[in-house]
Amino acid sequence: MTPMKRKDYEAALEPMQVELAAAARWLKHAGTRLLVIFEGRDTAGKGGAIKAISEHLNPRQCHVAALPRPSDREASQWYFQRYVPYLPSAGEIALFDRSWYNRAGVESVMGYATPAQVAAFLAQTPAFERQLVDDGILLFKYWLGCDQAQQEARFAERLRNPLKRWKLSPVDVAARSRYGEYTRARDTMFAATHTGHAPWTAVDFNDQRRGRLTLLRNLLDRLPDTRVDAPYIEFPPLAQAPLPERYDVITPLPPFRD
Repeated sequence: MTPMKRKDYEAALEPMQVELAAAARWLKHAGTRLLVIFEGRDTAGKGGAIKAISEHLNPRQCHVAALPRPSDREASQWYFQRYVPYLPSAGEIALFDRSWYNRAGVESVMGYATPAQVAAFLAQTPAFERQLVDDGILLFKYWLGCDQAQQEARFAERLRNPLKRWKLSPVDVAARSRYGEYTRARDTMFAATHTGHAPWTAVDFNDQRRGRLTLLRNLLDRLPDTRVDAPYIEFPPLAQAPLPERYDVITPLPPFRD
């Protein structure tokens, strides 16, 4: 399939982002909590999908959670505990750039969790997510997929591009030869955690622009169709002409004196 052109992508994305802004206005008005989980292949495009959703939303309302590896203290806690503080409050949107499903994916494949820990996670997760949904949180879970050849090309680009080099970690390099193991771990995860109250939605991200549009359209279609008009803001003309503010290219300030 021919990759989608940027101009076509941007033309399709803008009206969806307008819809999303309206949905955010309704969420705030209703006090509804929205949680969206992004999982998937390394390099699939989770960050780009999250940016497409969040870039025109109020950052005080829409939060991105991308947790680092757990500390020794966090590793000793109940597994879900470190994620709970990042759940949305009334009117908020929380976008999880990876989530508790690390245990079923990288921790399982790379041996960071024992088989018993992974089995316990798979058994507990449907009940944990049931509690979130029963408490009124709108929970959507997306898996972003890409072929191994596409993944390899994106890894190589990250290696070449100094602006993307931070995205390539030793764990990514070690995981390259385990594409099949990640597939089996994903299928096991789906079998245990694809539930009626918290189903998975898999999206093809071989073409990242098409993938973002597909995911965003799906998300919008699953949100309640409730309109809340933007509040009216009176914007009278200034009583006098606007005042200029002029600086040199760089205006040095006087030294600080205590």
